[in-house]
Amino acid sequence: MAERVRICDIAEELGLSTATVSNVIHGKTGKVSAETAERVTALLEEREYIPSMAGILLARNSSHILGVFVNDHPKYEGHTLDDFFIASSLNFLSAEIERSGQFMMVKKAKRAEEIVQFASMWNMDGIVVIDFCEQDYALLRSRMRIPFAVYDGLCRPPQRFLNLTIDNFDGGRQVGQHFRALGHETALCISDNDTGIDRDRMLGFRRGFAPGNAAQLIVPMRKAERRAFYRQHLETFRRAAAVFAVSDAYAVELIGFLAEQGIRVPEDISVAGFDDTPICEMLRPALTTVRQDGALRAGLAVEKLRELKEGRPVETEIMLPVSLVVRNSTAPRRG
Repeated sequence: MAERVRICDIAEELGLSTATVSNVIHGKTGKVSAETAERVTALLEEREYIPSMAGILLARNSSHILGVFVNDHPKYEGHTLDDFFIASSLNFLSAEIERSGQFMMVKKAKRAEEIVQFASMWNMDGIVVIDFCEQDYALLRSRMRIPFAVYDGLCRPPQRFLNLTIDNFDGGRQVGQHFRALGHETALCISDNDTGIDRDRMLGFRRGFAPGNAAQLIVPMRKAERRAFYRQHLETFRRAAAVFAVSDAYAVELIGFLAEQGIRVPEDISVAGFDDTPICEMLRPALTTVRQDGALRAGLAVEKLRELKEGRPVETEIMLPVSLVVRNSTAPRRG
């Protein structure tokens, strides 16, 4: 395999400085004669020179790249980008970024330091971060000047970045009120933690479901352990009238488990999720869930990141409304 041709190789062969060759590569030919530029271009083509995209982008004022960084959390078990909410968010962001004439780069990251390094290497115009935590945002604030938008609302109050959150409390409240309107008096809330947005959703559910009895189940993050947990608590599910899962992914998984145990949805138990990802309509029964406007959220992220880059004043905390979508996985209490 032939060695990669370097700028210094071209410069040495032509008797020019590396700066002159670099200027021609990056289109900065204002101080380079037409004859010299032509010589450099001809030799670059002859030697099949492949430029470093990172180097080119660093030399520009704008790369037109928006990065999307997703927390590669162990709970995803190596399938981070397959998560319903993450996949849906990436689709909406891709459409909005393309519409704006920019390019999208997606990267999984386990640590915030990876975000700093990768975003700086590609001279990104802005970034969106999904599923990280307040400590990570503090590091990003202190280590880089690239504007960024937080997609999961785990930071209050935001400083020098955009927090695009949704009304998680109200979403949970709407599900609770829906269950009460159906006549249910006992319900379960399932989540893998009791912090942040999951906590807001569960607190909202309890408010909406009152004075009904809402118990909370904190499920394991790993799938095999979660299924074992469901089996251990099978009688708890049999006694419950309804279940609110804080994500569509957990709702879909639970419906599958209940079906295996001969527990029918919604005849024996009502189930609702949160996010309104595309699978909700394909599921049988179709899933009742809380809809967040993914297109609106993505559009605002792209728009506000551009304004932040331009140094314009921007409202740094935006809470978007949510709405309940009632489908076939919930039904009135029987008997």
